[in-house]
Amino acid sequence: MLLSRVPRGEHRLLTMTWVKICAITNLYDGRASVASGANALGFIFAPSTRRSEVRTAAEIIAALPAGIEKIGVFVNETPEHVAEISLQVGLTGCQLHGAEPATELPKYRRVLGSCKLIKTLQASELLAKGGDPQLQAYLDMAGSIDAILLDSGVPGNLGGTGVPFDWERALPIVQGIKAVLPVIIAGGLTAGNVGQAIRLFEPWGVDVVSGVERETGRKDEGKLRSFVAAVQAVHTVARA
Repeated sequence: MLLSRVPRGEHRLLTMTWVKICAITNLYDGRASVASGANALGFIFAPSTRRSEVRTAAEIIAALPAGIEKIGVFVNETPEHVAEISLQVGLTGCQLHGAEPATELPKYRRVLGSCKLIKTLQASELLAKGGDPQLQAYLDMAGSIDAILLDSGVPGNLGGTGVPFDWERALPIVQGIKAVLPVIIAGGLTAGNVGQAIRLFEPWGVDVVSGVERETGRKDEGKLRSFVAAVQAVHTVARA
């Protein structure tokens, strides 16, 4: 399920930004996220206060519309285990959110087949190391993944921190990724700043967790609607 690549020179804002609402823990929140206009829902299968149990995730996914993407988030799991969970719960995509080596990505691709495959990288690490050579190792494996998700990353917490990374410093890194693969921006996004992120990075997609919650693991319907509306507003202005 490879993502469509934007032709070189085409202004990214001509295409609506893909929106993923991550860390769905119950059907009510899943349906509210779909109703808000999200393109994809995320289910965390890793140690987290927002973790989804396999059986619960399968029940939620079975009740969701077929057209919504269901992305499982995994941290340092084997390709075989990721594929097993994906099949059990009915995922359409998998997000590798740990320290999975670039050299292992072809193996994940082989066992996951056409399942959308997203690799998360932490902006804090890339900025500390100047982006290379870690980033280049993943870009060299572009044929095995569909997109790179750039998250903030803080010590002891890989996601859902509510803290944006340094956007201005990271802009060259994002541009480097976009030259090879679609990029998804995450980390501290809210209805108040997602428009700015889209205008700055012109990403393929955005991913949100804490910015649409009323408490950890529970979504806020008003925040969901406001977030997606803020994304759509950027494109409305761009077309005017």
